[in-house]
Formats: sequence, C-alpha cells, structure tokens
Amino acid sequence: MKFNQLHSWHLTYKKAIQVQETLSDRLILKRVAGKVCTVAGADVSYDKYRDCFFAGVVVYKIGKQLERIEETTAIGRVRFPYIPGLLSFREAPILLKAFKKLKNDPDVILFDGQGIAHPRHFGLASHLGLILDRRAIGCAKSRLVGEFRGVRNVVGASSKLFYKHEVVGAVLRTKINTNPVFVSPGHKVNLAFAIRIVLKTCSGYRIPEPVRQAHVLVNRVRKEQTK
Repeated sequence: MKFNQLHSWHLTYKKAIQVQETLSDRLILKRVAGKVCTVAGADVSYDKYRDCFFAGVVVYKIGKQLERIEETTAIGRVRFPYIPGLLSFREAPILLKAFKKLKNDPDVILFDGQGIAHPRHFGLASHLGLILDRRAIGCAKSRLVGEFRGVRNVVGASSKLFYKHEVVGAVLRTKINTNPVFVSPGHKVNLAFAIRIVLKTCSGYRIPEPVRQAHVLVNRVRKEQTK
C-alpha cells in the first residue's frame, strides 16, 4: 500500500501543531463515491518496559458476513512523547509501516482514535486518512473534546457530539448495557457514512471487528516479542 509523505516526523511540539492546523484544511468531510468491499482496522500496543511499540492492521471483506483476508504488523521504537491531541505523531509512523506491507488496499479504514473530534479537527484518523488517501473513520473508546446528550440503551442509538457549536462526531451505542463509542469522520467520509460503517462492522461487540481484531493481533505480537 502506497502513501503520501506530507511532512517530516521529526517535529517539535509547536511544529506538530502547525502541521495539524495546516493539513486540516485539506480534509474532505463528505462521502466520496465508491464501493465499500473491504474495511481495515488498525491499532497500536505499547511495551510497558521498553520504548517499543507494535502496530497491527487487519483487513476484512464485507458481505453477508465479515471475512478476514489479510493482516500485517510492524515493530518500532517510540520517537514522540505522549501529548494529548498529538497522538498521531507518536503512532502514525509505526502504523504506516504496517500499512505499507498490505497487499490489499482497503476501501475504508477504521482507527482506534479520533477523526475531526479533536481540538484542531485533525486526530489520528484524519491524519492517516489524508496520508493514505483513503476513507478513514475514527472510532474511539473515550471522548477527547465536545459535549453530548445521553444515548438511549439501544443498538444504533446515537447523540451528536458538539465542539465549539459544531457537530464533530457522534456518540454511538454499538452494544446494549455497554458504554458507547465516539465516532467521527476522518477523511473522505461524512458522519452518517461513518456511523453506518461502524455499525455494519460491529459483530456483537462494542468495538468494530476490524479494530477489535487489530487490537488482539498487536497484543499477541507484543507478548510474543517480550517473552
């Protein structure tokens, strides 16, 4: 899988923010035409004892049932500190190594992170969606920014997520009696499309299956490497 090198990854805090502010203007926040036959999920796992982390991407074919068709992993060293709002500068380089190994170019990519539900409208899903030039969706387990009303305890129920009087995502119930997830457009999708893909790929769990399996994959690789 090919991607665009839009900037250096060796950046200061201020430069990283400038990159976000500049590139956010290039996002396409509407649904781009095209079939959705494959969906990928991506995740990262950290080694608690070393400055090492692991990325995983799992690709599924969408039909009557989800069919797992490919997976890739990558291992690397952490080069950027943990700073809220700048997660992509920490995790994107290792994720790109895993995406580069893919033989199947996914039509849509789901990330365990934010899209435009971000202080500068440029979370992990937006950043990598732009670099990979793919439809990208953020599906996070927790909120980074915004306010919302309660969500009914029914699968598919949602509440709009507002940040500075603008809708930046939705709080979506994917499983009853379980906390909702925070869905936001990353790149080349609108909110309605993002919600539909998340619900379509949830197989009885809170988290979409591609992301859930990417999480399982990277944790397995991490444990194998740290034995």
